[in-house]
Amino acid sequence: METIKNYLENMFANLPNSAEVKRAKKELLQMMEDKYNELISEGKSENEAVGCVISEFGNLDELADELGLEEEVKIEKAQMEESPRNMVSLEEAKDYLRDMAKSAFGVALGVGLCILSVSWPVMISSIGFLPDSLGVLFMFATIALAVGLFVVCGNIDSRWKYLKKELCSIDYSTATYVHQEKERFHASYVVQLTVGIVLCAVCWLPVAVLDGINPLGLTSLGKFLETMGVVFLFVICAIGVFMIVHASNINSSFEFLLKLNDRQTVSGNYVPEDFERYANPVSDGFMQVYWPTVRAFYLIWSFLTFAWYKTWIIWPIAAVVHAILKGVLKKDEEI
Repeated sequence: METIKNYLENMFANLPNSAEVKRAKKELLQMMEDKYNELISEGKSENEAVGCVISEFGNLDELADELGLEEEVKIEKAQMEESPRNMVSLEEAKDYLRDMAKSAFGVALGVGLCILSVSWPVMISSIGFLPDSLGVLFMFATIALAVGLFVVCGNIDSRWKYLKKELCSIDYSTATYVHQEKERFHASYVVQLTVGIVLCAVCWLPVAVLDGINPLGLTSLGKFLETMGVVFLFVICAIGVFMIVHASNINSSFEFLLKLNDRQTVSGNYVPEDFERYANPVSDGFMQVYWPTVRAFYLIWSFLTFAWYKTWIIWPIAAVVHAILKGVLKKDEEI
């Protein structure tokens, strides 16, 4: 029966997601199930029964009149001729997710290295017998490594540019696979995001603790500990940002594939009901960049002021604003 259901979903994929189409799809599914069960009871094998059902009910053009979908089928044909969509296969989707996982790691590592690079001059300056120029050299070497990672990741991403430039779609089985992978990653996503945010929020603690050991900085050891506190700040922050960027980019790759299908069609609703849909592409694009923008603002404000004990207030405010925007911009579901 799963084969029949997948076939039915693909038959209706490009039809509008209207109440009439939903009714017709449900009706046709019942007819196919009844025929399948009848053939099985007559002694047909599962493969034979599936073949017979698809042969009898698998042509939507022939069934359009009986299902009351003549107009919808005509419109769908005209739209497909005018704006054909490339079908992304399951193997292509798997390759895309693998590449995006590699790219997410590389980009996150590159961002982390950029943050970490600043710690080299600070650390080298605390070591009296090493020239300060060595710290600057290490800083630029670290930044160069990060840029190299960005270039490599950019080459990986360029392989999939056509997904963004051309009209593409995924079938029901591919959408199901992507959603299952997204659900498997969800726990890791939440953990990485939470730990990353916490690390960014508390990265100032080493400075406070080590500076508190010798608040006046009267000894060379006290000055060294104070300097290392700053180094630890950048290290902890780099780890936190790495986790945030890594988790966010991987999660975005799942959402990108799940949003390839035209939202107004049946295939645009292959994702579960709790998947967020918005009223128009502008709203959808805005909500996609909302949290990355909040994170960037939080980090910039925090590093400029070093007032981490204040900047955390961004998160509860952003959460309230996000809930309001989601309620306002969310697409009204058809009844």
